Amino acid sequence: MKDYRVILYYIYVDIDDPDACRDEQHLFCLENDLLGRIIVAPEGLNGTVSGLAADCEAYMGYLRNDPRFEKTQFKIEHYEGHAFKKLHVRVKNEIVNSSLPVNPNLRTGTHLEPSEFKQMLDDPEVVLVDMRSNYEHSVGRFKGAISFDMENLRELPDHVAEIEHLRDKKIITYCTGGIKCEKASAYLLERGFENVYQLHGGIIRYGLEVGGENFDGKCYVFDNRVAVEVNRVNPEVIATCYVCATACDRMVNCANPECNLHVPICKECGEKLEGACSPACQEHPAKRIYDGTGNYATKSNHYNPVQGFRSIKKQEIKQQTIHE
Repeated sequence: MKDYRVILYYIYVDIDDPDACRDEQHLFCLENDLLGRIIVAPEGLNGTVSGLAADCEAYMGYLRNDPRFEKTQFKIEHYEGHAFKKLHVRVKNEIVNSSLPVNPNLRTGTHLEPSEFKQMLDDPEVVLVDMRSNYEHSVGRFKGAISFDMENLRELPDHVAEIEHLRDKKIITYCTGGIKCEKASAYLLERGFENVYQLHGGIIRYGLEVGGENFDGKCYVFDNRVAVEVNRVNPEVIATCYVCATACDRMVNCANPECNLHVPICKECGEKLEGACSPACQEHPAKRIYDGTGNYATKSNHYNPVQGFRSIKKQEIKQQTIHE
């Protein structure tokens, strides 16, 4: 069996030419058989890629050799194959959608290493706040954590009032890999919260380094695995099947594209309803073919890697001409 890895990372750093960076990233991944999602923005880099162990090592070395990205922290997980079906490298305005008026390079909450975070869990003055979307924390979260009913981080300002009464507590924010907490903790500081912390490296790193104790359920991830085990100490399934309400943490999308509801549905109900979340969706004329996974490919953003490749080659030729 071949040795594959999934690597998760982000870094907030100024990128002057995101388009050029995107082309370089895409070309390197193509040449090294890496699949995944990478977002390039003026504020930094955010990605999850999968590939053979040697190819992932090459990619991490490639990033670290760039002075802009040399401090990137990687979360590395083993897997039996590629965790993605495609490669998407996109330029966006932010590396995580938030629209929050903060700069994580200037100020964020105090970073807690996984071991420090674990030690603080028994502190009665500590309040854990989950900064992920509702569908993420529905399948797994830390015991006793406060969570918000929000679709994305842009909605955080609408929910801060829910923790206003906890201003005198130690607020520890957490998310999957740490990227949302960088902005969320910075935003809480801007709103006048003083004792703000964040789990550095997120849930994934906490599970990898200290065993994931007191994390109930699974951690939602944005690849074909959908949800992964974190807690190797005292695990517990907290999600239930949307159809029959039995214990289930198998996240799927409804096969009816006009519904596309993203919820836990057990294998039995998935087969019975052919991937739909209800009999009505099962009968919908546009229902997608159910392959047993409940995961459906997303449309491309029309970025052409060949075009990017040609752009890079033109730059190389131009540089050679200048030097000659």
